[in-house]
Amino acid sequence: MDAEVRLLVAILDAAYDRKSWHGANLRGAIRGVTARQAAWRPSRNRHNISELVVHAAYWKYAVFRRLSGAARGSFPLKGSNWFARENSSTSTWRKDVALLDEMHRSLRAAVTRLSAGDLAHTPRGSKVSTFAILSGVAAHDLYHAGQVQLLKKLQK
Repeated sequence: MDAEVRLLVAILDAAYDRKSWHGANLRGAIRGVTARQAAWRPSRNRHNISELVVHAAYWKYAVFRRLSGAARGSFPLKGSNWFARENSSTSTWRKDVALLDEMHRSLRAAVTRLSAGDLAHTPRGSKVSTFAILSGVAAHDLYHAGQVQLLKKLQK
């Protein structure tokens, strides 16, 4: 694996589930969250933790699909971007977290197959480079990790 790709994988992992200097990453933020906590909303028409998790999974999938050429509509849930999650059971919450893990693994595997030259390429239909898209995935994970942390604090 090219050094640039290896560094980008490390950034993706630090934002998702590896120890990092900044505190909680996305996976760390949801560690120990119960289904009840995940379904709680600060007010009507605001997202809950479950919805943030599935949203993050969807965008990992969308970037994976762009890199791999996977078929549109292959995300396991119907819809795109935001998915309503109301009063989810423990089973549903666990499946949502497993989906997030699966989408991260798929994206990570696709990134490891890239070359340094691929990172500079702007994919068809995009306005930014593959590097910008992938560094954006890491930023997206950390943004939503912060939201999860805030939602947990608001529940107390």
